[in-house]
Amino acid sequence: MTDPQPLVEVRNLVKHFPVLRGIVIQRQVGTVRAVDGVSFSIARGETLGLVGESGCGKTTAGRTLLGLYPPTDGQITIDGHDLRKARGAEMMAIRREAQIIFQDPYASLNPRWTISAIIGEPLRVHHLLPTEGERTERVRELLRLVGLSPSHLNRFPHEFSGGQRQRIGVARALASDPKFIVCDEPISALDVSIQAQVVNLLEDLQDQFGLTYLFIAHDLSMVRHICDRVAVMYLGIIVELAGRDDLYENPLHPYTQALLTAVPIPNPKKDRARKRLMLQGEIPSPLNPPSACRFHPRCPIADERCKVETPEWRQAAPGHWVACHKV
Repeated sequence: MTDPQPLVEVRNLVKHFPVLRGIVIQRQVGTVRAVDGVSFSIARGETLGLVGESGCGKTTAGRTLLGLYPPTDGQITIDGHDLRKARGAEMMAIRREAQIIFQDPYASLNPRWTISAIIGEPLRVHHLLPTEGERTERVRELLRLVGLSPSHLNRFPHEFSGGQRQRIGVARALASDPKFIVCDEPISALDVSIQAQVVNLLEDLQDQFGLTYLFIAHDLSMVRHICDRVAVMYLGIIVELAGRDDLYENPLHPYTQALLTAVPIPNPKKDRARKRLMLQGEIPSPLNPPSACRFHPRCPIADERCKVETPEWRQAAPGHWVACHKV
C-alpha cells in the first residue's frame, strides 16, 4: 500500500450492448447500458470488492476491465498500460499480468483437455518456458500450490468435484505469474463447506505473491472477510465506495443499507430485533434505466429532486464516497 500509483485505474468506464431485431436484416432497437460510467482504482496488493444485485453489471465491469469485452468508452490503465491503446506486444504484456477466475468451474474448463493442457496453456501462449518438460514441472508446482496432487496431471475436468475444478481455475490464472486477478464470483457455484477453503486459498496466494484482486460477489459476509474496500453497484453505476469496516458499520446510501439489512445474522434474537429496510419492486431494466438517480423508484426516502437531478459523486467522509442527495 506504500506505492502511491494504483495498479489498476478505471475512469468513466462504459459498456453498452446493442439490442438487435431481425434475422436476415438486423436493426438496432435499443441499447443495454450494462456499465454506465464506473470509476475506481485498486492499489497494489489490495482487494476491492464489487457487490450488488444480479444484473447490476458487476461481471460485465470485470470482463470489460480485462478487455474480454471491448469497452464502449472510458479509460482503463493496468500497471501503467492503457488497455484501449495497447496493441501487439503491449497487449500481450497486459494479458500476462491480468487474469480472471471465472464463476462457473463446470463451464470454464475445456472438457476435452487434460488438466496439464488447461493449466499449461498460458505458459505456451506467453512463451514463458522453452521446453515441454519445464512446462510440465511448472504445472505440477501450480497444482501443489492450490492443494491438488501433481499425479492428477492427465485427468480430465469431469473427474473432479466443483471445488477441485475451481482450484484448477485458480492454478490456470496463476500460471502466467500475474499481478492482478479478477475473481468473478469464484465461490457462488460451490457448496458452502467448500467456499471458505477457496477464499482462504485466495488469501494465502495474495500474501505469498503480493496479488491484487477485484473480488466480484453477492455474498456480503464473505466480501467483508476478504476485501479491503468495497464498491456497491446498482444498475450500471457505483453508488457507494468505502473501506470495508466503514461501509459495513456506517452505510450511507439507502441501497447499501438495504443490502446489509438483508444479510442474515447467526443470532436469532438480534436478527428479529434489527430494523430491516425493505425495497419495493424489481430492479429496473438496463434497457431503459430511470432518469436522474437510478435508485429513486425503489428508494424509501426519495423525493422530487431525486427524480430530476443526478446525484453528485462526492466524498462524504475521508475515503468514503457516495452518490446520494440525502447524505
